[in-house]
Amino acid sequence: MTTTRPPARSRNPPPPPEPQPPRAAVVAVRRLFAAEAPEYFLLLGTTLFLVVFGLVMVLSSSSIESYVDSKDFFTTATRQGLYALIGVPVMLIAARAPISFWKRWARVAVFLGIGLQLLVVFTPLGWGNGYNQNWIRIGSFTAQPSELIKLAFVVWLAWMLTTRPQIMDEWKRILFTIGPVVGLSIGLVLVGADMGTAVILISIALGALFFAGVKLRWIAAAIAVISLIAAGFVQASGSRSGRVAAWLGGCVDPSQAQNECYQVTHGWQSLAHGGVFGVGLGNSTGKWSWVPEADNDFIFAIIGEELGMLGAILVLGLFVVLAICFVRIIRMSRDPFAKLATSAAMVWIIGQAFVNIAVVLGLLPVLGVPLPLVSAGGSALITTLAAIGVVLSFARHRPEPAVTAATPGAARK
Repeated sequence: MTTTRPPARSRNPPPPPEPQPPRAAVVAVRRLFAAEAPEYFLLLGTTLFLVVFGLVMVLSSSSIESYVDSKDFFTTATRQGLYALIGVPVMLIAARAPISFWKRWARVAVFLGIGLQLLVVFTPLGWGNGYNQNWIRIGSFTAQPSELIKLAFVVWLAWMLTTRPQIMDEWKRILFTIGPVVGLSIGLVLVGADMGTAVILISIALGALFFAGVKLRWIAAAIAVISLIAAGFVQASGSRSGRVAAWLGGCVDPSQAQNECYQVTHGWQSLAHGGVFGVGLGNSTGKWSWVPEADNDFIFAIIGEELGMLGAILVLGLFVVLAICFVRIIRMSRDPFAKLATSAAMVWIIGQAFVNIAVVLGLLPVLGVPLPLVSAGGSALITTLAAIGVVLSFARHRPEPAVTAATPGAARK
């Protein structure tokens, strides 16, 4: 009987298949998010979470008013979603720009913002909502140029204060170098009666001076002068002086419950109704035309009502994380421009969040500023995301540690 031997196996295994080149779209996405510093991803992730959280809360807080105005529950939320679809790519594109780009266009940005604000104040294109005139309106398109001024202040002040170190030695040089532009910008906003935005712009300017190393006594003197001017501005309007007087009185006068304290007291009621765990997403009673600007200036009251104290603490914690990201990026940056621009952006975003929440809690008078990344509003959302994109461009790469010469004297030091 004959047996057939199996064919001998080859001692040389076949070559492995050649790896397929990655698709162009995958490569583009990888390059878009390529970064070495962990601060980049922490800041990006926290920002995106706040944007998504804000879209959910805008949908919940605006549904009733949207239906009353347009017979559609989703009008405001849909519009806010479109703004987010514009703002997030703007942020990612800004994150790719080099530092030289922001230095080159800083002056153009601030004068563009001032020019648009001039159109708001002195042309028929200006439009108001009954409280202040701070929008430009062309057909159905509306925008708030003062939000662009906030973004321009971040890069322009950083550029001015880092390229002209000689002005830091004398307060007159600082005043005459950056004072005209800052004063004109804030003055135009005040002409439109938007005191809340003016407060944020003043905070950005003072914050930039502080982080640039300007003497504290000069900053204190500037705050004193600004306080006197603000007191005169408040007294010039009966409604503003009434709101401030009601706030100073603690809103305990029953005669003010339906006037100056209406918004504040209903915001407190919403917060109290929420308790610790909240009444549930979408179950707010304050949004049924009880809390004015429930999807904008007082959205934190709706968050506290629907998600309770735990939801409010979550929002506070997210802004604390943003602040930590900004501080870490400031510490890791080597370029003075990047340090100062990040500091100004931090003062803007974290400071505005503090003002918004303090107003809802009654710690500050009603100023009319939105909660960054959360409140409804296209101009505010897009410019805030653009500012975070500027900071992300600084955080994209971690700088190499400085190498010092290994000399005996250096080692002893």
